[in-house]
Amino acid sequence: MHELLNNPEVQRLLAPDTGLLFAVWETMYMTVLSTLFAYVIGLPLGVLMVAGEEGGVMPLPRPVMTVLNFIINILRSVPFLILMVLVIPLSRLIIGTSIGTVATIIPLIVAAFPFVARLVEASIREVDKGVVEAAQSMGCSPFQIISKVIIPESRPSLISGFTTAFITILSYGAMAGAIGGGGLGSMALNLGYQRRMYIVLYVAVIVLVVLVQIFQSVGTRMAVRLDKRITPKGKKRGLKEAGKKIKNDRRIPGAM
Repeated sequence: MHELLNNPEVQRLLAPDTGLLFAVWETMYMTVLSTLFAYVIGLPLGVLMVAGEEGGVMPLPRPVMTVLNFIINILRSVPFLILMVLVIPLSRLIIGTSIGTVATIIPLIVAAFPFVARLVEASIREVDKGVVEAAQSMGCSPFQIISKVIIPESRPSLISGFTTAFITILSYGAMAGAIGGGGLGSMALNLGYQRRMYIVLYVAVIVLVVLVQIFQSVGTRMAVRLDKRITPKGKKRGLKEAGKKIKNDRRIPGAM
């Protein structure tokens, strides 16, 4: 036991300022903030990709939709490591540096929000069009349809998408360690691989696997518990409940 604690690799893992716990903190800091800002941009963008198309609840001009689709597709097609290099000037402009945990958040957001937009778009497309048409027939505004019908109906799928996005951003953050980012990725690459501290490398990988398993399990359970979408067997019941909910809102025309 004494020999194990005196092992330089183990001591490096237990160091308070540069050890494992600090690396986990840096990783979670990057992941949480990046996911938050990615959803601030990607969630409304994903809703707009469905609501703004022809036949949607708030159709936009076709050139606008074409440009939005083009931007999303371009950003999604660039590999993260290359995108991180391309975003270095933006990181320096906003943060003042392109190296470190905080600077890594900028390319993480740029890489993640198009992915989030597509996840949200796919979730919203799963909503039964009959429920949306029922809300439109009752005189709901586009905003009311989105906030009171589309978002609640797609909530389980949105939570599953959030879990996927969070884990993806977590893996992006680990890759960012290759070019100046912090966290577990930096520990695994810079200490574990380059300095051949293989215990550090294996421990960092194991911690990343454990984090992914925890977040995936929690996200899946939340999605299952909140899955109260209208099924073919309960379609009539679901439409009635949606109608009652809409009628109780005094802001909806005709509900007074």
